[in-house]
Amino acid sequence: MIGTSTTFGLHHLPNALTLMRVGLVPVVAGVMMIGGPAALLVAAVLFAVASATDWLDGYAARRLNAESDLGRMLDPIADKLLVVTVLVMLVALDRIAGTTVVAALVIMLREFLIGGVREFLAGIGSGGLKVTQIAKLKTAVQMVALVLLMLAGVVLPDLPLMLVGEVLLWASAALAAVSGADYVRKAAAQLRARAAARSA
Repeated sequence: MIGTSTTFGLHHLPNALTLMRVGLVPVVAGVMMIGGPAALLVAAVLFAVASATDWLDGYAARRLNAESDLGRMLDPIADKLLVVTVLVMLVALDRIAGTTVVAALVIMLREFLIGGVREFLAGIGSGGLKVTQIAKLKTAVQMVALVLLMLAGVVLPDLPLMLVGEVLLWASAALAAVSGADYVRKAAAQLRARAAARSA
């Protein structure tokens, strides 16, 4: 019985990590709303933990052979909720301001666009879109940028964390645009192949 219970628990670990990431979204937003250096430091740590679960749940799913339809659905939703929420909060706190808001908008629009494309493909029974290396790089750069923008002026005040964070956010926006265009191209190819198969 113990072995069965342990196996059951491990099998559900990836989805549990994803759900934890979703649960941390309002917590991070709430802490950021408090404002002040201490709150931003706590929010940055929570965000970093939530971001780490993005890698951990995928790793656990592969190692435990526990990949599931629920996990494939929840994982991108959790990512989008986390990223968009933090971007909106950073804009509200004026930590993303001026022309850098454009970079934030590009990232958010890409998230909504690809989310819609994935949902559409799933609705027609398509094979979906596999995560690409450039998308993974975008995610990594994006997470570092957001952490730096939260920590700027809070820790290591002698370092230009705000400047570095803004540069990385623009880099993330560029990667988001490129990866987004790549996903749209692949989705269009799937639709063309599907149409050709129907007409054959």
